[in-house]
Amino acid sequence: MVFGNIRNIEEYTFLESQVKECFDYAREHDLKAYEKGSHEIDGDRLFVNIAEYTTTEADNRFWEAHREYLDIHVMLAGPEQIDVNFIDNMEQKEYVPADDFLPMDGDKNGHVVLEDGDFLICYPHDAHRTAVKAGEPAAIKKAIFKVRIH
Repeated sequence: MVFGNIRNIEEYTFLESQVKECFDYAREHDLKAYEKGSHEIDGDRLFVNIAEYTTTEADNRFWEAHREYLDIHVMLAGPEQIDVNFIDNMEQKEYVPADDFLPMDGDKNGHVVLEDGDFLICYPHDAHRTAVKAGEPAAIKKAIFKVRIH
């Protein structure tokens, strides 16, 4: 996992070129104006999902991880808490290849709160539970870049 803010992206020189491509795209496009849904950037190699929802209690949410794609969450209007752990600490369920979805059960070992401009990069061993309220429930909008890695 990598947690940061897009304002300081020049500090992350170690990131993969495909990840940097996502941040370049975010700087060059008005993602706040994008409609909710999936937007192709480069076929199934790279696309962005725009999500809008109201955050809720952790018990109402689910754990997930992905094998084929990195998730790069970029907050457009927050706040949102994302609970985190590593998949090896979780009870892993059956992987769903068609959706690149690994469901899990377990507890968090930490969390981040995404505010405007914050990002969280989730790699294949990073379990995450999104849409958790940070204090009170809030309407959020974020971009989730999906970068094919396999």
